[in-house]
Amino acid sequence: MRLIDVPERRARLSRRQHLAGSALADTPEDAARDLVALHGTDPATVFLSVAARVRQPDVAAMEDALYTRRVLIRMLGMRRTMFVVHDSLAPVVQAACTNALAVQLKRRYQQLLSTAGVVDDVPDWWARVAEATVAALRELKLATAQELGREVPELRTQIRLAEGKNYEGTQSIATWMLMQLSAEGRIVRGQPRGSWISSQYRWAPIEAWLPGGVLPLETLSAQATLIHDWLHTFGPGTIEDLKWWTGLTMAEVKRAVQSLDVTEVDLGEASGLLLTEDLERVAAPEPWVTLLPALDVTPMAYVRREWFLGPHAPALFDRSGNIGPTVWSDGHIVGGWAQRQNGTVVFKLLEDVGRDVERAIESAAHRLGEWLGPVRITPRFRTPLERELSGA
Repeated sequence: MRLIDVPERRARLSRRQHLAGSALADTPEDAARDLVALHGTDPATVFLSVAARVRQPDVAAMEDALYTRRVLIRMLGMRRTMFVVHDSLAPVVQAACTNALAVQLKRRYQQLLSTAGVVDDVPDWWARVAEATVAALRELKLATAQELGREVPELRTQIRLAEGKNYEGTQSIATWMLMQLSAEGRIVRGQPRGSWISSQYRWAPIEAWLPGGVLPLETLSAQATLIHDWLHTFGPGTIEDLKWWTGLTMAEVKRAVQSLDVTEVDLGEASGLLLTEDLERVAAPEPWVTLLPALDVTPMAYVRREWFLGPHAPALFDRSGNIGPTVWSDGHIVGGWAQRQNGTVVFKLLEDVGRDVERAIESAAHRLGEWLGPVRITPRFRTPLERELSGA
């Protein structure tokens, strides 16, 4: 088998994922398209992931791509996680992953509603409220959940969950309904209220982003396309990486792989897969450093991370497997970073990188702090090193 050792894997990561200086993307949409999907659970991650990968990082350019030209779209996708994808890939993600998630969500929400006993005929009630919500949103063009609740009073229905438990709480039907309709590809998250780090989204009909709606695709073909694109950007990878990232079953992954022209390669500690058209050796680029945000697409694309993570997982991940802000040098993680309340970006190295690399990281941290200006970044999922550095 063709051997692809750790240095070459890091070289591929450096170039394909727009991390080396010579490999930076020209526009936010170029970066998003080439990375397949940007993690969008934390709104700040999207902007910081792009800022690390484009030649001239600019919040206004990112907002223009998201909300004015609307070539990028937020949607539920792989692993029931929020992503930002290029509009050309949205139908692929919808058919490969999201349609199945929509079925699961609808079943779960209706079961909870039935258990709560607040309505009689749950399926009929749910269908009527769904249609009323979409109709109201088409009339309003852009609206928050609260504004939609004024138009469709049923959305204000409250359900008490986990009664008697220490995590007992109240859940609004609006949250479930909007999540369900977005998973069905009928509505979409628009520009949030507040700044670019806000998660209080306004909602819009899907046609506002994708004229004609989401193009329907055949499921198996879409899954094969999704895995092909992952292999091009993140490959080589193991079959476990593919299962982890897509959230598909192992049977679905193997079926998709069988429909592609792939070659098994030797990764040293395991065997992996690579597109047959992509077997030519990739040379290392010039030396580079960068600071990537929490939940960045690069470290979250793999389940087997030793070749770029080393022994640093305990400091950089939370207990649920979410990675915090990381410092990178030439294709591997060498530390973590955080922003303090005074705006200063600070970092801690977890291995010896030499004085020249450390100075480059100091410069990168200073530039990031200046770029953030008055904005304060607190990752949604706090990790041990991020807490230590930020003083949390």
